[in-house]
Amino acid sequence: MDYKEKMIRQMELKNFSKGTQTTYFSAVNKLCDHFSRQPEEITTQEVEDFIIHLQEEEVLSPSTIHSYINAFKFLFNKALNRRLDRFDIENRRSPKTLPEVLSVNEVKRIIQSADNLRRKVILLLAYSSGLRASEIMNLKIGDIDSKRMMIRVVEGKNRKDRYTILNPHTLNELRAYWLKYKPKNYLFPGKEGDERPACNHMPLKAWRIASKRAGITKGRGIHTLRHCFATHLLEAGVDLRTIQVMMGHSSIQTTSIYLKVTSKQMENTQCKVDLLKYY
Repeated sequence: MDYKEKMIRQMELKNFSKGTQTTYFSAVNKLCDHFSRQPEEITTQEVEDFIIHLQEEEVLSPSTIHSYINAFKFLFNKALNRRLDRFDIENRRSPKTLPEVLSVNEVKRIIQSADNLRRKVILLLAYSSGLRASEIMNLKIGDIDSKRMMIRVVEGKNRKDRYTILNPHTLNELRAYWLKYKPKNYLFPGKEGDERPACNHMPLKAWRIASKRAGITKGRGIHTLRHCFATHLLEAGVDLRTIQVMMGHSSIQTTSIYLKVTSKQMENTQCKVDLLKYY
């Protein structure tokens, strides 16, 4: 059994998500390419040298290096089970940066600058429902509950299900999108058909095109719209606990970061705020 089969077996036993599996394999493949050898032939010292290379030569972010280290720990300690050569490097701490948040008007400009209906709907879902890119791509027709005005997120981050709000304007655009593209299963099917969703690069591309057309340079990708969702709800008076549930955060501490970027004091506890009332 080669290292790939061992990794797959251990990942299945630990019920890793597909995203985590892809990330781990990508890191290990890069390690093997760097040394032109199989991982069984790579020493712990060489892995440490490779991590230094990632930091100093490729200048990767602490969070990216963190994922590489986790992948290598899993490879050596779990898949290869190298008891006499344990790989135990400390994870890098990311700097405590605050999320970048746009104004309602800036969000409106970006959404209106989408170059087609599909990308416009993707941007709307990211902002008005606070969905991650992967969660948008995995949405199915049945996840849109127009009667309750809610969206069901199945196996979001950490494989947790949750519900979030469905904005009336977003629903109208979703209906127009359905009439035009006629998806049968996934809202955004891949090239192979409705049995698999499109890749997660689609939301990023939608963001890049729309933000460039809108002339807005702020923000760090489509995830910025998710930050805007939480911040604008907080500014509208929605309580932190409700936002935590809709965002799918495990800890209220994660959600509380938006208290540091909000520009207004909370005034009421109204839950279903029309984030796109100025759209």
